[in-house]
Amino acid sequence: MAKTKKKPPKRQVIFAPWRHSYIKRARGETEGCVFCEALKKGVSEESLIVFKGQSCSVILNKYPYNNGHTMVIPNRHTANFEKLGSEEFSELHQLLKKTKEALQVAFQPQGFNIGMNIGQIGGAGIIDHLHYHLVPRWMGDTNFMPLIGETKVLSETLEDTYKLLVPLFV
Repeated sequence: MAKTKKKPPKRQVIFAPWRHSYIKRARGETEGCVFCEALKKGVSEESLIVFKGQSCSVILNKYPYNNGHTMVIPNRHTANFEKLGSEEFSELHQLLKKTKEALQVAFQPQGFNIGMNIGQIGGAGIIDHLHYHLVPRWMGDTNFMPLIGETKVLSETLEDTYKLLVPLFV
């Protein structure tokens, strides 16, 4: 009896035109860097900067994969991990640790995805300003919506996440 191949499910396209300005900026099609622009505004709900250190900062992801999706960035505009100064490197990793601890307190996730995508081929959406991603994860957080509906459901607004995290960095 011959095996029949299953056809992949047809994907529904959901238009999100509000993301276009983000994509253009991430590709370098607009002036400036989204992280540098946010850093100029300082710690604020508008900038999504949760904490600003001497050489590195913590910022919420404007288009999160999960609640609490946060990034740790150098304050200096650089895409070159190897050229970070020793103080930048140290603060970047201290903030990575501090951010994970804050997310653990705020959200009690069962796990994390933590990583850095470097370069366009490496998966970086913003290629000119390196950044670590911290994504809290829970059992069952990937349900039928992203798999079948191509839609991600977040249970909390960025404003609520911001207000929850800022006090944990004081």
